[in-house]
Amino acid sequence: MHRVELGKTGLEVNRFGFGGIPIQRVDEDRAVETVFHAVEKGVDFIDTSRVYTTSERRIGLALKQTNKRVVLASKSRSRTSDEVRADLDVSLKELQREHIDLYQCHFVSNDEEYRQIVSSGGALEGLVRAKEEGVIGHIGITSHNLDLVEKILDDDLFETIMVCFSFLEPKAMETVIPKAFNKNVGVIAMKSFSGGVIDNPKLALKYALSHPDIVIIPGVESTDLFDQNWTVYQGSFDLTDAEKQKIEAIQKKYDKNFCRRCDYCQPCSEEISIQMIMGIRSALNRFGKAFVQEGWPKQAIEKARNCSECGECLDRCPYQLPIPDLIKENLAWVDEQLKS
Repeated sequence: MHRVELGKTGLEVNRFGFGGIPIQRVDEDRAVETVFHAVEKGVDFIDTSRVYTTSERRIGLALKQTNKRVVLASKSRSRTSDEVRADLDVSLKELQREHIDLYQCHFVSNDEEYRQIVSSGGALEGLVRAKEEGVIGHIGITSHNLDLVEKILDDDLFETIMVCFSFLEPKAMETVIPKAFNKNVGVIAMKSFSGGVIDNPKLALKYALSHPDIVIIPGVESTDLFDQNWTVYQGSFDLTDAEKQKIEAIQKKYDKNFCRRCDYCQPCSEEISIQMIMGIRSALNRFGKAFVQEGWPKQAIEKARNCSECGECLDRCPYQLPIPDLIKENLAWVDEQLKS
């Protein structure tokens, strides 16, 4: 087993964790069986979120069946103290826990959201109070915006960060991850498969695992898929020349149509959540059709239909992606999926 200490938290865990997104899209028995199976194999870090519909409940049911010690992490998208405490109380109930090891401010996308979280009456204040009460052990934050994460690390307010990291999104290893290590902040790497875009699990996992001291959280919805990934984890993480060539070919393939979630394209004059619409295909595949038919995903899709093709995002995108064209293609694809 390859183990790592999550920075200043002192939590020692297996580097191969479990992400709680995919178990939403199967029936409860299968979901519970998958989580239980992963824990029995040796997984001792599980990450979920308040926004992952049934995920917390199913993880809670699975963990009731085992006596093995598991470090449990969940997240909230709430930005105020009262709201995050309400989410935390629901998480405790769903997970059937009196204590959660790590609770994270989820999907913090810009400086305005971050400032709300850390200001008086913000989510951080509520989580600090919960930590003082012994309800949670540690406080983390997650973001797709690497520039923002750099600022967050400078403030020294959080014990862990969660960032995207894969061979399609390797940038975090250039600055953010080394900076976190220097500050003794634990690093959790999400999106090892880049939201399902990378269809070669073995290659994706070997790449992520070849970088030491980070915890990865690939999620699966069946024991068979878990075992396939676990087999990779049991082997060598050294990439062969042939595998490096495959990675380069995939990087080249997606160079001009894969959104790296940097948000440099924002703000949009039509208030379109470009990052979300660029990744809507993988979101629908991971969360199911219901995800895009309600709440903020539905609102984001409807706003995207108002794209005026003004071109401002084209000028800002450092990767020169044809954003308006990709928005139209993705909306047409979603509409087609919802018909079937």
